[in-house]
Amino acid sequence: MIDVLRASTSITVALTHGAKAVVPFESPDEVADRARQFERAAVLLSGERKMLPMPGFDLGNSPREMVRDVVEGKTLLMTTTNGTRALLAAVGAAEVIVACYANASAVTALLRTALRSGTHVIIVCAGQDKDVALEDAGCAGFFVRLVTDGFSQVAMNDGARTCALIDRYYGGDPAALFTAAQHGQALAAAGFAEDLAVCGAVDEYPTVPVMVDRQIVRLGPNLAR
Repeated sequence: MIDVLRASTSITVALTHGAKAVVPFESPDEVADRARQFERAAVLLSGERKMLPMPGFDLGNSPREMVRDVVEGKTLLMTTTNGTRALLAAVGAAEVIVACYANASAVTALLRTALRSGTHVIIVCAGQDKDVALEDAGCAGFFVRLVTDGFSQVAMNDGARTCALIDRYYGGDPAALFTAAQHGQALAAAGFAEDLAVCGAVDEYPTVPVMVDRQIVRLGPNLAR
């Protein structure tokens, strides 16, 4: 699942900096209800609506907020406009991976292994309000290019080919892609321009977030797959 601006990146950064898990929810009310089942000190409420943090929540959806001193050892209960909804829609898949530019090489290695074994790989773009988001499509095309490189026989549908063409048009350059994207422009106008730089930093983190029992954790040697 890709929601590069910003849920995928925020989840990746949070897990890299020691968050125990990220649990996606559809609505703020669901987050509040679930929080009552935890000791308050064990969880952080995170999310946004219309790009902005919500009253009463500990964190918004900015990857720059996911610093170690804040998130280490905590479970993040997260709801966002598009990303967490896409994750919940994918519940039931054999394996769900969270991808972005920041963890591109780590995710690519896993997906290439899946292709070699004959596993079908589906890239899900969160989009924007149930519509196409240029930044997610371009990031998806970036992964299409990296994951299929060197494979002589890979069947791609029109969506994958279209995303690959978008990535090629912007030269694989996240900054150019985000500048052109409506959501990238809106984030910059709302004061989140620095988030765009974090979201566009290719291979900044070697973390693969994977959904296990409806929560997202960091893939590692102690996690059975």
